[in-house]
Amino acid sequence: MVVNQTFLTEILKTLRVQGKKIVFTNGCFDLLHVGHIRLLQEASRLGGVLIVAVNSDQGVKRLKGEQRPIQSEVDRCEILDALRCVDFVTLFDEDTPLELIKLIRPDVLVKGGDWPVEKIVGSDFVRSYGGEARSLPLVEGRSTTRTIEKLGL
Repeated sequence: MVVNQTFLTEILKTLRVQGKKIVFTNGCFDLLHVGHIRLLQEASRLGGVLIVAVNSDQGVKRLKGEQRPIQSEVDRCEILDALRCVDFVTLFDEDTPLELIKLIRPDVLVKGGDWPVEKIVGSDFVRSYGGEARSLPLVEGRSTTRTIEKLGL
């Protein structure tokens, strides 16, 4: 379900009362590939509810340059929402998801293996209240940048 941050915090109150373990990850997810899918599937297995925060179009431009994103934030969110392993999708416009992480207070914070745990934004915060930060293995040779380069864009 694609939700705004306000609605997400309300849903989380109910899920926490139900004892659900909350897993959070974030990214641009510009051109979905098998590396993304495996990361999301593994992240989902770490808890009861997977929240995926997606960089807004303007956020992607700031991070990746004016030629990005390839797909709009609306399309990227809808594609992620269609995956069985993803429970909630939300957008964020800041350069990092730190404020959203503080709002959500996930039990598990996940990023891909190119992010050592100590460099994952919000990892210190999540560990400060007993949560866990995890860096999951990448799929060799799979990346949005590599796909874009193959397409000659």
